[in-house]
Amino acid sequence: MINGFRDFVLRGNVVDLAVGVVTGAAFAALIAAFGAAFLNPLIKLVSGGGKVGGSFFVDGVEFPYGAFVTAVITFLLTMAVVYFVVVVPMTAAVNRLKREDKPAVAQPSNEEKLLVEIRDALRSR
Repeated sequence: MINGFRDFVLRGNVVDLAVGVVTGAAFAALIAAFGAAFLNPLIKLVSGGGKVGGSFFVDGVEFPYGAFVTAVITFLLTMAVVYFVVVVPMTAAVNRLKREDKPAVAQPSNEEKLLVEIRDALRSR
């Protein structure tokens, strides 16, 4: 049962991709909620206000840099979590499994077997 699960996790197919996409979407929603609940108010507090938190005006045009800063922090948090929670453990598991898998001993081909038989027959004469 464990070997079947291991084979499922390590093979790459459409079902695995679909699971990854659904998980990624759920994780992106979680990080977006974190950004809206904590990062936006923090940027707003540090920068002194604004609709999203931090903006400036040039000739009546608003540049909401707070939204950009929030998006950058959200992106970096998402990539850090994906790297440390998914990539690092998966790489370690694959490396561990590669060490366990011993290379198969090469079996002689039919031609080699026949040549060995001929050699042995010639030696026995």
